[in-house]
Amino acid sequence: MSTTTEAKEERIRRRRSDILRAAVELFQEQGFHSTTTHQVADRAGISVGLIYQYFGNKEDLLRAAIVDILADFRDRIPAAMDAAGSDPEARLRNGFGALVAVIDEKPEATVLSYRESMTLSKEGRDEIKKLEIETAEPFRAALADGVATGAFGDVDVDLVVHNLLLTAHGWALKQWRLASWLDREAYVEAELDLLLRAITT
Repeated sequence: MSTTTEAKEERIRRRRSDILRAAVELFQEQGFHSTTTHQVADRAGISVGLIYQYFGNKEDLLRAAIVDILADFRDRIPAAMDAAGSDPEARLRNGFGALVAVIDEKPEATVLSYRESMTLSKEGRDEIKKLEIETAEPFRAALADGVATGAFGDVDVDLVVHNLLLTAHGWALKQWRLASWLDREAYVEAELDLLLRAITT
C-alpha cells in the first residue's frame, strides 16, 4: 500500500471518528430524536454534506456509534484473553480488564447503547445482538473450560457471563458513584474477586 493511500485512509478514519464522537456527545446531551445532522456537522466542524459521504442518515450514525464500541469488544477481548494463556481464571481476568478498559474509553457510547438501541431498525438491532453474542463468547468459552477442568464449580455459564457483562457496563452507568472510592483497575480487581469467590471450587 502506498504512503498516499495510507494517508488517505487515515484521514477517512479520523474524520469518521470525529463525526461519531460529535454524534455521541449530542445524542447524550439532548437525545437522539432532538439532535439534527446539522448539529452533528457543526460540532464536528464539517459540512452536512460530508456526513452523508460516510453515513446514510441519522440512524446510521447511532448504529455506527453502538457498533463501534461492540467491535472494540470483539477485537480486543479475545486478544487480551489469548495473551493470558490457557488458565481459565487468568483468561477471565484479562478479558474482563479489556472489556472495562474499552468501556472506560467510551463511557458515553456505552450509555447511549442502553438508552437508544431500541430506536434502531430491526436490522440494526439484529446487528447489535449479533455483536453482543460475539462479545460474550470468549467469556463463555473460558468459563466452560474452567467448569470442565474443575477450576470452577458447576455453575450456569451463560448466567455468569450475563452478570460479568452487566458488571462491566456498570462502570459506565455508575462511574459517577464508583469513582469516589475505586479507580478502574481497583474496580476490575474487586469485581473479579467477588465473582471468582462465588464460582471457584
